[in-house]
Amino acid sequence: MDSKTYLRAQAKLIRKQLDTSMVSANIVKLIRESKAYLSAQNVMLFYPKKYEINLLPLLEDNKDFYLPKVCGDDILVCPYNSGDRLAVSNFNIQEPCSNPVAPEILDLIFVPALMVDNDGYRLGYGGGFYDRFLAEYRNIRTITPISSKLIVDKLPREDFDCKVDEIISC
Repeated sequence: MDSKTYLRAQAKLIRKQLDTSMVSANIVKLIRESKAYLSAQNVMLFYPKKYEINLLPLLEDNKDFYLPKVCGDDILVCPYNSGDRLAVSNFNIQEPCSNPVAPEILDLIFVPALMVDNDGYRLGYGGGFYDRFLAEYRNIRTITPISSKLIVDKLPREDFDCKVDEIISC
């Protein structure tokens, strides 16, 4: 078993023991105070899977929101407003049914992670979707919201791994 596979399994075990609702509420509060979020208008969230940080309360804010939609190996950026229709993807993730827009309009992207290190490198689910997307749009600010229990000193890295600009945790 490679180290990333082992770390993914460990992260999933840790997440199951967390009070995700409380951690999510605290992180949303911190996000609403962050300079990057306050100055952004076009924000891409992710729809939370079970045990993931839930950023959906941010939809109440006066911003334009987007959700990712996987198409082949790519992430599409689709507008999303609370109550819009969603469909379950092949990855068992809720995705918007709206038509994609140009990613360049984004000011801020919230990037999910199972684990993140102190340098901003993240451990995802292993599909590489966000790394490919972020490599193409490096000028868009990125934040990973995560429990402090899932931050480690250093994660194993590969050449294609992209780091995030900021980590917001509690």
